Amino acid sequence: MILPAAPRTIDLASAGSTVRVPLGLDIARTELPPRLRQHASMSVLDVTEWFGETSGGIRTYLLQKGNYVAQRPWLRHVMLVPDAEDSITDDDGVRVYRLQGPPIPRRKPYRFMLATRSIARIARHERPDIIEVGSPFMVPWIVHRATRDLDVPMVSFYHSNVPRMFAPRAEEDTFARLTAYRAAWRYMRRLDQMFPLTIVSSNYSATELARAGIDRIARVPLGVDLDQFHPDRRARSKEARIAFGLPDAPLAGFVGRFASEKDLGVLLDAWSEVERRTGARLVLVGAGPTEELLRAHPYAARVYFLPFQHDRSALALLLGCLDMFVSPGRIETFGLSSLEALATGTPVLCADEGAVCEQVAASGAGRIFKAGVAASLTEQAIALLSDNLAELGRRGRTFAEREHSWTSVFDRLFAVYRSVVNH
Repeated sequence: MILPAAPRTIDLASAGSTVRVPLGLDIARTELPPRLRQHASMSVLDVTEWFGETSGGIRTYLLQKGNYVAQRPWLRHVMLVPDAEDSITDDDGVRVYRLQGPPIPRRKPYRFMLATRSIARIARHERPDIIEVGSPFMVPWIVHRATRDLDVPMVSFYHSNVPRMFAPRAEEDTFARLTAYRAAWRYMRRLDQMFPLTIVSSNYSATELARAGIDRIARVPLGVDLDQFHPDRRARSKEARIAFGLPDAPLAGFVGRFASEKDLGVLLDAWSEVERRTGARLVLVGAGPTEELLRAHPYAARVYFLPFQHDRSALALLLGCLDMFVSPGRIETFGLSSLEALATGTPVLCADEGAVCEQVAASGAGRIFKAGVAASLTEQAIALLSDNLAELGRRGRTFAEREHSWTSVFDRLFAVYRSVVNH
């Protein structure tokens, strides 16, 4: 559906399709289009600030949820995310509202979700059976206030380890960081009172929350597109390397946001010695607020920096080029790019803190280094490069097939929704 014509239009992608929508729209005032699939037996409204054109796991999760719903006519899905302009796009059973919001400082590409009136109008108009809140700052309070008279349950999805962003090494950090860390957990406990349930995607997140007293938890891991991210991509490694301008040498890579919590500085600190001893080159793929700092690193001149990959098939080809995927961050709540690498048959090297090490341990498809310690990363990277990479790749693919198809993930998630709605 397209709202009444406006002088200017743009193309936007929504859950796999592109439609044309008007610019200059004001969702707070305009007449909203009729609900899709009005007789659907289950309708979910997703609201998050963590959604941008160059964002990763949360964006993928939401768009894949839209794909799942589109194939099931008894379901309906509404997404409410921030953008530079208001717009509405429709797909088969899936509607995306984009609300104008200012950029969040130092958190590019994310934007604030401040349109209280628009959120209230959308919630009342769409009448969801359940609302999933995917970011922890202003959104929960705005949505709670906007829907308090609608008797619609809200659940939280714990996508981001907010307290650890303040103090990633809580036992070692400064007094100021520890104070912020403790305050963040007090805030999270206060937030927890709004929700009958918090959804997590890893045992790591469940343990962190339970330790803080947040124990009404359901664990639903994220998934991977098993057709897109497939070992067959590795057969095209030579041509893909040429297309991406990458060398004919052992390759290790990271894909994700360039942000402080990703610990990419540790990776760069470690890699000069890895290259000296193995010849392996390093590829960093993505965008984010620390890119300038990373490019100023003493080793950066030897690093291949590639931009964020909007094309998922191109990303799969790129992962198929790699001999190893590296996830240095210690506070990952899941690590979707790591799972995509495993599905492609690429072994993973990761930190021993955070959720990615659960994937590596369960699959047996990689190695684990001491978080934050460049020397440990160096030694484990060298050891992994000398291992049987093909066999490790087969293990990774088997693990992804066994536990992480998007269909099985969303079957579990919608069962959680129904348990909350019927409680």
